[in-house]
Amino acid sequence: MSKQRVLTGITTTGTPHLGNYVGAIRPAIAASQNPELQSFYFLADYHALIKCDDAARIEQSRREIAATWLALGLDTEKAVFYRQSDIPEIPELCWLLSCMAAKGLMNRAHAYKAAVAANEDAGEDPDYGVTMGLYGYPVLMAADILMFNANTVPVGKDQIQHVEMARDIAGRFNHHYGEHFVLPQAQVDDKVAVLQGLDGRKMSKSYNNTIPLFLPEKKLKKHINKIKTNLLEPGEPKDPDTSTVFQIWEAFATDEQTQAMRAKFAEGIAWGEAKRELFELVNNQLGDAREAYEDLMARPADIEDILQQGATRAREYSQPLIAKLRSAVGLKAMI
Repeated sequence: MSKQRVLTGITTTGTPHLGNYVGAIRPAIAASQNPELQSFYFLADYHALIKCDDAARIEQSRREIAATWLALGLDTEKAVFYRQSDIPEIPELCWLLSCMAAKGLMNRAHAYKAAVAANEDAGEDPDYGVTMGLYGYPVLMAADILMFNANTVPVGKDQIQHVEMARDIAGRFNHHYGEHFVLPQAQVDDKVAVLQGLDGRKMSKSYNNTIPLFLPEKKLKKHINKIKTNLLEPGEPKDPDTSTVFQIWEAFATDEQTQAMRAKFAEGIAWGEAKRELFELVNNQLGDAREAYEDLMARPADIEDILQQGATRAREYSQPLIAKLRSAVGLKAMI
């Protein structure tokens, strides 16, 4: 029986932060250890071009994200770890799928609809500033998924639609040209925490409220001290369920540590003390990985070697499939 395939992409537009770690990286690395699964993890650098036109930022982000996953223990012997842009079969598949993707389906994509709505609210032309990259984003995502016939794709709730669109496009292709694609399923884990940022909103680089994952100790402490709290004094009971400090604590702590901190909140722990304990907890957990990360960042050629090895492994899957698909649509050699 063949293993179930799981695929996850990481867009290379920023520096990984605590929210990325808790919400995506940590559970993905744990899943890669499951012998019943075959894991594919990739740096989504083509997707990054949709959101960012700063070449230096994308280059730096690719290095940071690759080093992060490796430093946190991703076993590249078990998981296939590659850069999207190193797999030429992906953009070729994207074109084949574009010829099967209905424009009406693309019109319903959340990102496109949001851009149109923002333009209309501003009195602009509905498609002002909309690139074909943004408009066709769901087709590229479908190519990422279908290239490796992933069975499941772990996503946040905001990405479920894209997996469903990949299913629609794959189904239409299969109907026209035969059964070539597995129909993927979105996997949403409601148990995975969505961390709040410094200002209490969802931790996101869009809000500029993140705590970067591998900050040096002094900077990590400084960021944690910036977390927004209320004006309750030491000795006054505090509500852990509305506290960003407690929420981040819970994401890193054991059940026993979580219950102990909940009791301290009821007893009125001072915010300064709560933040000090949070810093120590996070710093102790990430210290070894931080050292590994800094070592990897100083050896970019070694990161490149690992990614090239991953690309070679990935193309063992992508090359035979694209050959079959070219034949299926009539693009085969005349011999």
